[in-house]
Amino acid sequence: MIYRQTVGAHSFVFDTLRDLLAKATPPRSGDRLAGIAAATAEQMIAARMALADLPLTQFLQETVIPYEDDEVTRLIVDSHDAVAFAAVSSLTVGGLRDWLLSDAATPAVLQKLATGITPEMAAAVSKLMRNQDLILVAKKCQVTTRFRNTIGLRGHMSARLQPNHPFDDARGIAAAILDGLMLGSGDACIGINPASDDPAVLGSLVWLLDDVITRLQIPTQSCVLTHVTTTIDLIGQGFPVDLVFQSIAGTEAANSSFGIDLALLREAHAAGLSLKRGNIGNNVMYFETGQGSALSANAHHGVDQQTCEARAYAVARAFDPLLVNSVVGFIGPEYLYDGKEIIRAGLEDHFCGKLLGLPLGVDVCYTNHAEADQDDMDNLLTLLAAAGVTFIMGVPGADDIMLNYQSTSFHDALYVRDLFNLKRAPEFDAWLVRSGLAGADGRLTAQDGLLPELAARLIA
Repeated sequence: MIYRQTVGAHSFVFDTLRDLLAKATPPRSGDRLAGIAAATAEQMIAARMALADLPLTQFLQETVIPYEDDEVTRLIVDSHDAVAFAAVSSLTVGGLRDWLLSDAATPAVLQKLATGITPEMAAAVSKLMRNQDLILVAKKCQVTTRFRNTIGLRGHMSARLQPNHPFDDARGIAAAILDGLMLGSGDACIGINPASDDPAVLGSLVWLLDDVITRLQIPTQSCVLTHVTTTIDLIGQGFPVDLVFQSIAGTEAANSSFGIDLALLREAHAAGLSLKRGNIGNNVMYFETGQGSALSANAHHGVDQQTCEARAYAVARAFDPLLVNSVVGFIGPEYLYDGKEIIRAGLEDHFCGKLLGLPLGVDVCYTNHAEADQDDMDNLLTLLAAAGVTFIMGVPGADDIMLNYQSTSFHDALYVRDLFNLKRAPEFDAWLVRSGLAGADGRLTAQDGLLPELAARLIA
């Protein structure tokens, strides 16, 4: 379908829904790199005006990637909940924005709506929203998941303890875990990005995390973030795997570049469930995404990177994950050039994921060659905490020495928890109190006396 919009003396034509969405997107380097961004601010505004008047039903009639060419499109179309969609089916994209910001869109109503919203609808409405709109609506979306603790409760924010080491050294990893636990991080999970892809090394890391959690009786879950096929093999060999991890994207071709498809993810999900290691829930999957992944694989089909990102959330949603996070600034300035673009993208990702019913966290991060700094990350972290982000990363010193990028530290989690009076997962908070790491009010205590004992138990 061709879309037309007049602004002043100029008339603009957008050849397809895909083109309209791309031209309506706030400026970012990835779309400029792909050659699909609006050429002028006037063209971008014209696209947004046309998009605002577009009925939501059009997204059910016109796909951005053909149904027959892409299994993610087929997943989106075939799993769409028409009953849930009925509540907003009469609205335009602009009308959806107004409704989401109204008192009618309560947390309970938004929870029921989630399966009726397609990723393209979520991406479209986000393009019409200011940052404050993205924050306000995301704050109203509550998504709760469980494995060994409860993640996503209102007034709570979790942190993944990320003890990466460039040589996968067990003592170095254990020291980072000790640092994180004593600063109250780790309730989302204790998750290692391994430097090696050697199954023997990966298996030893799985055992290491299981040993730490078992010995200290921590109500959390572990994850070694390796390829899903390796995790399936480890499960088959009897390793104590908690969460099954995989990076995912929003097109079949991009997922193929990762060496995965939906059938493989179904196999992995079944393998994770078969272990029955969760004691209060069975959300066993952990997914990571990031704007620009489809473009970097030359697998974007001319779709803007933010819409591709939202489509990745449809993949995640199909597997009831415990955790999903956008690694928002990790790919580099070719996709998100500076702090302004990273901040906007992080708020968009969080909004779209929450609206689609996912436990969306954000790795608030940037690479050293991006036009960004830690002040930009402080700004995004604060805005996301205000928006009710499910979890963030906890990296020693905010500097990941294995992946070579800048993220958020254990102290950053303390900052936003104190600022917004946010709690950790309740089971994890109770463990901190039992362990003497926190007082009855949940605030961390002086820990000098505990340090030798914990160090001996973790690093020996």
